Amino acid sequence: MKISDYLSKEDIARFTAKSDWHAWRLVAGNWLMIAAIFAVIAAFPNPLTILLAMILLAGRQLGLSVLMHDAGHRTLFATPWLNDVVGQWLCAAPVFNDLPAYAKGHLEHHRKAGTREDPDLPNYAAYPVSRESFRRKAFRDLSGQTGIKLLGYIFRGASGVISKETRQGSLPLLRQLLVQFLIFLALFAAGIGWAYLVWLGAFLTFFMFIIRVRQVAEHAAVPDLYDRDPRMNTRTVEAPWWQRLVFAPNGVNYHLEHHFMASVPCYRLAGLHAHLKERKALDDVPTFHGYGQLLRHAVMPA
Repeated sequence: MKISDYLSKEDIARFTAKSDWHAWRLVAGNWLMIAAIFAVIAAFPNPLTILLAMILLAGRQLGLSVLMHDAGHRTLFATPWLNDVVGQWLCAAPVFNDLPAYAKGHLEHHRKAGTREDPDLPNYAAYPVSRESFRRKAFRDLSGQTGIKLLGYIFRGASGVISKETRQGSLPLLRQLLVQFLIFLALFAAGIGWAYLVWLGAFLTFFMFIIRVRQVAEHAAVPDLYDRDPRMNTRTVEAPWWQRLVFAPNGVNYHLEHHFMASVPCYRLAGLHAHLKERKALDDVPTFHGYGQLLRHAVMPA
């Protein structure tokens, strides 16, 4: 699948155009949604609102991770240094990650996707799996076992929760802890310091499960995991807005398009998807409508 077969030079320039405005809109939008969720549980602190808040906060934590991902590709902001600073402090550190280390490992995934050297293969190579196997994984995620284990890796030297890179010195960890402390201070100043436990609880439970579903959605049980063509080794999920709110914020569901041309910012992936469909580049690609349909494909009956 060659870019030049489906995009002209003008198309490439249009889809790869970076915008500080769009980037700030997404970063600010994610944090405003986080603030709104905290405002609701401050006004109505009961088990139901807190449970809903944990789910929605986990979706926003994924939203920040997606923006970190784009900053790592240097496609989020048009101004280069903003990718480094905003990507690190407002996107990576709030979700216990380190931007340079994450980017290093993730770019290796892009270079080797579709081969047996892909460093992310352990996340999805075993699929499809049985329902019982997936239930066990989901239970570990939702009970906090996965999150606590991954935090343990960070304190023992990993650079981040969703990074396979080893930490170089203590600075990445100190940055992460500082940002967590600042989140707590902001909530404490608002009179709801206890709500930091909701943020941390969402991260340790629902966020871990959402990451697992996202990994399954992107590369598991694809037509051919060891074909370099992204139409074979990567998947896009066309999902309704309420599923994207939690499982695919900021256009991350357009993952095939991202692997087709990684220089496209997340805010232009939907347009690229529509263009490739119009050019019939996706005619023979299996289409999945929603994450329920996707999981029924990747998780087999017992």
